[in-house]
Amino acid sequence: MISPVNRFLELTQHPLKFRLYLLSKLPSAFFSGVKVKYADESKAVVTVPYKWFSKNPFRSTYFACLSMAAEMSTGVLAMAFTYEQQPAISMLVVKMEAVYSKKATGLTTFTCEDGSLLKQAIQEAMATGKGTNCTIRSVGRDKDDNIIAEFNFTWSFKAKL
Repeated sequence: MISPVNRFLELTQHPLKFRLYLLSKLPSAFFSGVKVKYADESKAVVTVPYKWFSKNPFRSTYFACLSMAAEMSTGVLAMAFTYEQQPAISMLVVKMEAVYSKKATGLTTFTCEDGSLLKQAIQEAMATGKGTNCTIRSVGRDKDDNIIAEFNFTWSFKAKL
């Protein structure tokens, strides 16, 4: 039997189902071209292209689109660990810090490798019934592996008792 975590991660990889989810729940991510390229329990890889909908007047990807892709690389992992949990777990970004190092003029790939930290924080929230916070990192790189931006997102989790 497949676990709820793996069931959710499989949904993120489905070419049509996840795009429909984005269109209905996160239309700005859909129209910006944000895509989950890979996700497992420890790592998520999300891309955002430089295109008409995601560009700024300075001929680079708008910072909000970069932020959206970075957040999704962390949020996909968080959602996987909260998927079908009983009691349900609420999740919310409570803080974001970013450092932009280079103009994003092509496809930017964000990678979050902090799945184990998220899993631990969510398990703590379920076990204690108290809110927990977890800060995780996502790094965006261009096609030449240059760092475009680095993000730290602080997620808050709490069991809905």
